[in-house]
Amino acid sequence: MHRFEDSAPAPRTVCARCRRPTVVCYCEALPRLDTRTKIVILQHPRERDMPIGTARMASLCLPQAKLHVGARWSESAPLAKALADPGYPPILLYPGPGARDILREPPVGPVTLVVVDGTWSQAKSVVRDNPVLQALPRYAFDAPAPSQYRIRREPKVEYVSTIEALMHVLGALEGQPERFRALLDPLNAMVDAQLAAQAAHPRTRPRHPKPPKPTRHALPDHAMERFADLVCVVSEANAWPYVAGTTSPPDEVVHVTAHRPATGETFAMIAAPERGISPTTSFHIGLADDQLRAGAPRADVLAQLAAFLRPTDIMCAWGHYSSSLVTDAGGTLPAERIDLRAAAQKFANVKIGSLDDYARSLGPVPPALTIGRAGHRLAMLVHIVNAWHAQRSTP
Repeated sequence: MHRFEDSAPAPRTVCARCRRPTVVCYCEALPRLDTRTKIVILQHPRERDMPIGTARMASLCLPQAKLHVGARWSESAPLAKALADPGYPPILLYPGPGARDILREPPVGPVTLVVVDGTWSQAKSVVRDNPVLQALPRYAFDAPAPSQYRIRREPKVEYVSTIEALMHVLGALEGQPERFRALLDPLNAMVDAQLAAQAAHPRTRPRHPKPPKPTRHALPDHAMERFADLVCVVSEANAWPYVAGTTSPPDEVVHVTAHRPATGETFAMIAAPERGISPTTSFHIGLADDQLRAGAPRADVLAQLAAFLRPTDIMCAWGHYSSSLVTDAGGTLPAERIDLRAAAQKFANVKIGSLDDYARSLGPVPPALTIGRAGHRLAMLVHIVNAWHAQRSTP
């Protein structure tokens, strides 16, 4: 008589280190890469038990990396301690408004690199729901090579796994891109083993990728019909980093820039800070402390900005931060405004990423229009407006 228990498969043994079945363990491929960069990986709880996740893999390769699991971080004592180290100012690796290209403009000196691990939807919710993360200087990048993560589909072809992101970013931060390519060894070992297992036991119904959403080419007609009235505005702040348990001073505007695409006129002035300069301000806005101290009185800057603007102007900005800095300081801006980020999202009908991402998707970005990060961001806004205008004008 056939007995059911005789036909039951033997339980799989699991590696205690990588937590993969021993038959597909990748531990032999793990390198040990010491870094001057401190790394904090915040993993969404739903990713913790993913068998093909790469956050744990990265933490096993990088002794300076700390892996934490959770979704709410405002009350986290370990995270607060990591972010408060003055010798390692924290930065967040996550695309979005104000994100700098970390491969082209890596910060100077050691930093604490905060990485959110999860699906793009999970990572978005973690950043959105945690002001402590929103307050961090933000960096992003476009992957210079296709992802090797062939067993998990990403929303866009240029997206990469957590361990691949760390490979690119640590290579830029520490000036040793070839050294950190060793992070691909365990990834490739895991991917090859997974693909071999799938080939040995194919699915009866293969998955079919969803067709891409159609791209909309509609442009904001109201703005394009008044192209001569468009003025792009970027402002920068003297902003203090978030420290748990303390109250940071409000951001104060210290650099105001504007440009009219139709005429080529540019406005740019530095406003001298009215309180002490944050230790991270110069680093993030690309202006030296001496340049900031030598700026004009804030009231003069706001008065000259008002003289540059016209009553019929339509202000274009990426999000609302630039306009809030000016108005909170008592400045006057045009009543009609366009959030280029919201407009791009609406009309592209796909995720657009950071300002850098979207601007470069429209073609090569021209040189900065003035000094500092504001000059570079202003050039990107003008590039977007000009590209939209040219597209609308094309039959």
